[in-house]
Amino acid sequence: HNPAANLNFGYHNADEVRRQFIIPLWNVYSFFITYANIDAYDPTQSAPEVGNRPQLDQWILSELHSLIDHVTNSLEKFEPDVAARATESFVEILSNWYVRRGRRRFWKAGRVEGNIIDQDKLSAYSTLYECLFTISKLLAPFMPFLSECMYQNLSAPLRTSPKSVHLDDYPIPNTTLIDERLSKAIRLAMKLSSLGRAARNNANIKVRQPLDAVRIKLRESVESELLPEISEQL
Repeated sequence: HNPAANLNFGYHNADEVRRQFIIPLWNVYSFFITYANIDAYDPTQSAPEVGNRPQLDQWILSELHSLIDHVTNSLEKFEPDVAARATESFVEILSNWYVRRGRRRFWKAGRVEGNIIDQDKLSAYSTLYECLFTISKLLAPFMPFLSECMYQNLSAPLRTSPKSVHLDDYPIPNTTLIDERLSKAIRLAMKLSSLGRAARNNANIKVRQPLDAVRIKLRESVESELLPEISEQL
């Protein structure tokens, strides 16, 4: 244990974790469960190959498996604080970018005779399910009861999973799904979107008011190369 890392606990600190991490995570989980029940989503249904899924799905799965690798390495170094902060950061982008950008994919029609046939809708369900199911396992050492609650519900349709998250194997990263270039591209899109909102606030222009054009000054040449890849996201 790093002696420089203080262990701070109390009502204020615990409430901060509740507001900034637990509630956003639970909101994503609740969003998924609500629409999965409406569409009778079956996680055993064959999902599209990751390479055939939209850019948004490929990106969040890349982030997920980077997270698994990061959390595992941190725990093996006895750095649980580093692992916890990485998980918090992932849940933030899962909630504030992936789910917000992809909500309409869950709302549209595309279910026939008990199966989801719209491949984009099925990709969205499969991707978000993998993220939440994996997070329930990653969180097991940190939040044993919350992770167990999520795991019990998410694993129920599988019928082959262990009876408890604490009896299951810890996630192993699939390094073939980690795309550093894609991660940089989407994080650039997130940064530019944030700067765009700040510019609107300074000019008192509402977010929903369309503009004729936007001008962006980039610091690095690699960002200029990535810009065409994220133009649709922007």
